[in-house]
Amino acid sequence: MFVPSRFAIGCAVLLCLKTLPAVAPARASSYQDIPGQPGEPYPNRPSIAPLGVRIGKHLPVPESAKGPAIDPAKGYRIQDLGQALYMVTDNGYQSMFMVYNSGVVVVDAPLSYAQYIPKAIAEITDKPITHLIYSHSHADHIGGTPMLGGHPIIIAHEETKRLLARANDPTRPVPTVTFKDNYTLELGGRTLELSYHGNAHEPGNIFIYAPAQKTLMVVDVVFPGWMPWRRFALAQDIPGYFAQVQEINQMEWDTLVPGHVERTGTHADVALQLEFMNDLRTAARQALKSTKVGETVAPVDSDNPWAVYGNYIDRVVIQCVNELTPKWSTKLAAYDVYIWDQCYAMENSLRIDEP
Repeated sequence: MFVPSRFAIGCAVLLCLKTLPAVAPARASSYQDIPGQPGEPYPNRPSIAPLGVRIGKHLPVPESAKGPAIDPAKGYRIQDLGQALYMVTDNGYQSMFMVYNSGVVVVDAPLSYAQYIPKAIAEITDKPITHLIYSHSHADHIGGTPMLGGHPIIIAHEETKRLLARANDPTRPVPTVTFKDNYTLELGGRTLELSYHGNAHEPGNIFIYAPAQKTLMVVDVVFPGWMPWRRFALAQDIPGYFAQVQEINQMEWDTLVPGHVERTGTHADVALQLEFMNDLRTAARQALKSTKVGETVAPVDSDNPWAVYGNYIDRVVIQCVNELTPKWSTKLAAYDVYIWDQCYAMENSLRIDEP
């Protein structure tokens, strides 16, 4: 009798069905003898390893996705965006600060390096932090707020205030100033324009534009040179996410601060991500139309609608991954890390969000 490895026992059933070709059952039908055990892989499996499988070496990161190195002794780097506006990053997360005549405005305080933000500011000015802008409510981007020190005025969208009030998290103080559609912060001749463009990544995620510097900051939507984080960065509204990437692509700006990855972004970066997303949507839509529900499902599972439909979705996603890999596996960093996630998210959105 087929005896699964500890890895196989720990796998989710649908994933194991397509990830264990090297461990063959003792006879053709033995995988059906023990409920829930892995069996024959799906046909036409992609070369990209699926979810739940450890990879020895991922695809190399293209040079185009990389940014300037971080000094390990500092743990951060500063990028001058012009006219007293600066980006601070650890090459994983990004925040900004703007110096004006009597203080400093900070945009986001990421948990990963918020302790360094006062040091970074001190390299530029001895003025105090007077204002903090939240891009949105997520702890990874603003959970380092207490590390900034003092009691800055906190500005955010009204939805962000609602979510933070519910969270009741002392590391993410509730904002003291909120707005619904637009808010302009003018201090000492410096300007930041805040605007809300609807739900995509999450309710309350705003655009922050510095007009004098022609710099736009939108967090968790565009990932310059990289595959977006899994499932469109966990976007709550995928059609809204597509719409915001398109909107960012059409706006006038010179520099994009995306909140993540190693460098700032360009219009070419946004156009490339949008091209990938459109290819992904087309591939998933075609796979949904050409894949038949119920094929390859074991007769003993025909009365299990979850198993029948799970089988269908897996085969849709396999076709989606296969379609995209030849073109995109070398164009976006970490393509192999999250392409399965993106195809699962896309097929799901097409089934429930679009006619």
